[in-house]
Amino acid sequence: MSIRLEAVTSLNYEAVCDLDVTDEQQEYVASNMWSLVESHYCQGHTCKAIYQNDKPVGFFMWVSETPEKVSIWRFMVDQRYQKSGIGRAALNLALNEIKTSDKVKEIEICYDPENPVAKGFYSSFGFQEVGLDEDGEDMLAVIKL
Repeated sequence: MSIRLEAVTSLNYEAVCDLDVTDEQQEYVASNMWSLVESHYCQGHTCKAIYQNDKPVGFFMWVSETPEKVSIWRFMVDQRYQKSGIGRAALNLALNEIKTSDKVKEIEICYDPENPVAKGFYSSFGFQEVGLDEDGEDMLAVIKL
């Protein structure tokens, strides 16, 4: 299985927008189309398509909050490709790419504390829960570099 991250461009954005999660996951994940619009109008956003071989199968968006802190805002794998190791491989690639900046000292991610899979998945990468976000809705977890 060959997994890689590619920039979202005029050649692949439609395929990225067509990716979707299961009905049960809809409440946990923003639409890729909305994320691409948001990234176009806001600075510091990086969008990546997750590819398996030559096919887009997922999406990432992370934001440079400060030179020292990056937040992963979006991460999804299309429902047809879940439970096959793609998400684990892709998150590893994304973290490695984020870590290429010598200035980054912290990577954070938020997830619904009711999401039964998220805590174990993210903690396996070294994310440690630090409490609810400023809105008191999502769990905030960080990796200190």
